[in-house]
Amino acid sequence: MYRFLLTRQWVILTLLVLAMIPTMVELGFWQLHRHEHRVEQNALITRNLEADPVPVTRLTSPGHTVPRSDYWRAVTATGTFDTEHEVVVRRRTSQDERIGVLVLTPLNLKGGGTVLVNRGWVPAAADQQSFPEVPAPPGGEVTVKGRLKADETTSASGIKDLEGLPDRQVMLINSAQQSHLLGRPVLGGYLELTSPEPADGSPETIAAPDDGSIGPHMAYAVQWWLFAAGVPVGWIILVRREKRDRAEAMAAAEDEAAEQPEPATA
Repeated sequence: MYRFLLTRQWVILTLLVLAMIPTMVELGFWQLHRHEHRVEQNALITRNLEADPVPVTRLTSPGHTVPRSDYWRAVTATGTFDTEHEVVVRRRTSQDERIGVLVLTPLNLKGGGTVLVNRGWVPAAADQQSFPEVPAPPGGEVTVKGRLKADETTSASGIKDLEGLPDRQVMLINSAQQSHLLGRPVLGGYLELTSPEPADGSPETIAAPDDGSIGPHMAYAVQWWLFAAGVPVGWIILVRREKRDRAEAMAAAEDEAAEQPEPATA
């Protein structure tokens, strides 16, 4: 009764089932790993945001690549803002998803050195060639606090670093790029400003990273594994149904043959 499993249709179906099971199991583990990564990242964000602030020069230096373990680390810096070499970073969104620019201002550190400070978001100018209106930072010597971030690159961010942009406009926040433009060493990475906050709310400071949401990845993992378990069950149900239908068809054929009158004999 199971010889039908050797037919072309059932061989293809069975091979498809055998391929689907490990694929779904692997997709489940992929989602599990994404969940674990998110949990780990949340713990890192919380730990670094709650850590006591340290001078930025303790964690980075010119040419230094900020490691992932130092992302969002609370840091301080004391110096004077260099508004003459301030630039804006194009095509960035505000907290309510409006398109504008980020204001990137060098801070010349007390005692020497320069660090880039992302002061926050402002609307872009009416045309892309013009420099937008940017509120001035505090004058004189100031102590700022913020979150340490790594330099942006095209490979990591997916943002293409366009050439031929208008003066004082960039696509990426990158200390090496700004060091070349400034003609002096710049600390690796940059500082995402948290205080002092601007009196009139502009530039709009960058929101703290989310360290509470874990996303739906674990639920997706469970779903894939349930699908993997359900595929062979579905295959068995189809096999039994096919066997039953064939048995009923055979029984009906036999009954019909039995009801046929025998041919008359001479």
